[in-house]
Amino acid sequence: MGIMELIDTHCHIDVEAFDADRHEVLGHCHEKGVNRIIVPGIEAKTWDRLGKICAEYPGLFPAYGLHPVFVDQHTDDDLITLETRLQTENPVAVGEIGLDFYLDLDKDRQQSLFEAQLRLAQTAALPVILHVRKAHDTVLSTLSRIPVNGGICHAFNGSVEQAHRYMELGFKLGFGGMLTYERSHKLHRLAQQLPIDAIVLETDAPDMTGSSHHGNRNSPEYLPECLTSLARLRNEDVASIAEQTTANANAVLSLS
Repeated sequence: MGIMELIDTHCHIDVEAFDADRHEVLGHCHEKGVNRIIVPGIEAKTWDRLGKICAEYPGLFPAYGLHPVFVDQHTDDDLITLETRLQTENPVAVGEIGLDFYLDLDKDRQQSLFEAQLRLAQTAALPVILHVRKAHDTVLSTLSRIPVNGGICHAFNGSVEQAHRYMELGFKLGFGGMLTYERSHKLHRLAQQLPIDAIVLETDAPDMTGSSHHGNRNSPEYLPECLTSLARLRNEDVASIAEQTTANANAVLSLS
């Protein structure tokens, strides 16, 4: 059997943590079948760099968004810049956007920025990449009011009921390195119970490193380890899980 084709649907390969060896990391990815990587934006000041890196390497796809964790850095002018970028470039999604109620951040400002970006995604007919912590019900109700062209709920760890609500709204659910830890009982149950056509794979590199690389920088070349964990949890064939999760990412992000 040849190398399986995988898509890392969430990887910050543009950040400084990869400056010293980005070329080598991407080479290792290709050797392991990770030929396409979605690179979500975080702050407006990083978008130029992100776009240039994606243009430099085949298989890197940009998304642009204002991450809720950096809500204090975002300005209304950034929304204007985002609107222009969506009109003049060809990103695969608006993201990483959403709500983070785990950290002590301005919830009203987060909500305002989230809604504004959803409306930009609506206008551009683009899916969105969601960051959600301790805020699934609020995000879901917001999406019901401001529907978009589907997307991915990154690092999903909500309930099965919430998962099905996302699915009804056209969303896939991202699973990554946390699946590889024995203690991730809730994630394991989700990975077993949810329909495979709702799941996509991701690393969130350089963050959220899997168990075999704990304490070190995460990397998109480790995505096959997430795949192996998912297949083992579901007691299904690795190749079929690879094929289905890749098809899911292609479908929601219109990659092919």
